[in-house]
Amino acid sequence: MFSILGVLALAISQSFKVQAGDAIEIFDGKTLDGWEGNTNNWRVENGSIVAGWLERQQPHNEFLATTREFGNFELRLQYKLEGTNGFVNGGVQFWSKRVPDNFEVSGYQADLGADTDGNLYDESRRNRNLMEARKETRQKVLRTGDWNDYRIRAQGAHIELWLNGVKTADYTESDEAIPRRGIIALQIHGGAFTKVQYRKLVLQELPADK
Repeated sequence: MFSILGVLALAISQSFKVQAGDAIEIFDGKTLDGWEGNTNNWRVENGSIVAGWLERQQPHNEFLATTREFGNFELRLQYKLEGTNGFVNGGVQFWSKRVPDNFEVSGYQADLGADTDGNLYDESRRNRNLMEARKETRQKVLRTGDWNDYRIRAQGAHIELWLNGVKTADYTESDEAIPRRGIIALQIHGGAFTKVQYRKLVLQELPADK
């Protein structure tokens, strides 16, 4: 038989437990708790995750990755990309994994920058666009050099992307061998004098089946 204290302790613990389907902030706005990567580059500034410097050339791709994996989810975030003299680019990896003994991450990527915003790319795996945003759509909705909203939804074989509220990719994966679970990772692309910022990362886990 439960004591009164035991019942109260159970009730308190349950009240703080995040239930499946709750929207959670995967970046606390202050620290990189829950993330791993090169912290000589990746850092927190003014409530954002930041990588790169406008006065330095980024030597190669780098990724900051979550320490846990996710299955079906919907992720909302904001990004801002600045830079010159090269391929000014970043991205949001999902259902991905780190490549052993390498700085690369392999998996799906919601691309951004260098006329790729809104594209769904397959990074370090098939190495090609799986779906490209329409050029006229990108030109109409993209806020160049300013904050942009990204929404990524991945459930079962179905992947959808929205850029500033406009859908840019609607893709169904035909290869059943490709994992539908993995890390989320933020990218800064190498080769340019560039700085990328990410903020307001809110994720909602989705049911296994639609």
